[in-house]
Amino acid sequence: MNLLQQRILADGVVKSAEALDASAFLTKQIDAQLLNWCAKEIVAHFADANIDKVITIEAGGIAIGVLTALALGKPLVVCKKAASILDNSALYTAPVKSFTKNTEYTLSCDKAHVNAGDRLLFVDDFLAHGQALLGIQSVCQQAEAEFVGLGIVIEKSFQGGRQIADELGLQQLSLARLKSLENGVEFL
Repeated sequence: MNLLQQRILADGVVKSAEALDASAFLTKQIDAQLLNWCAKEIVAHFADANIDKVITIEAGGIAIGVLTALALGKPLVVCKKAASILDNSALYTAPVKSFTKNTEYTLSCDKAHVNAGDRLLFVDDFLAHGQALLGIQSVCQQAEAEFVGLGIVIEKSFQGGRQIADELGLQQLSLARLKSLENGVEFL
């Protein structure tokens, strides 16, 4: 059992058969040492992938994204969920359904930050239904960038996101794969 799995068992709260609250160490309060360990594991896994940039989605992916990009010595591109008056008008956009919040948002990425031929590693805090993954895939296609990998802190394997990643042919690493939350946390 790795450090992250131990922490999930100690401080994760199962809210339902579909939802794990990791706010004590991953989202609302971040255990920087634990997340740094996670980033180093992701970087080691993708060491031979020739990553040009790390890409993530606000807000949950920013902490793991920063630490991963720092360890790789590469830039981090943050895709936004909401428009801002500061946004460049040249954006890649994709609709994304959030099951956690039961909303749909338009993912946006400044065209100046992702270039044709860039090799991108998508990192995020959770992989569930795979909708954010599809949004990033769309951004990569629009930019003619190469989507080379997926690094996830916690994967809810019972919700289908991994199948989408498999269908996209992505190299992937999930540091904690949840088999079920039906009767507490069960890992694969």
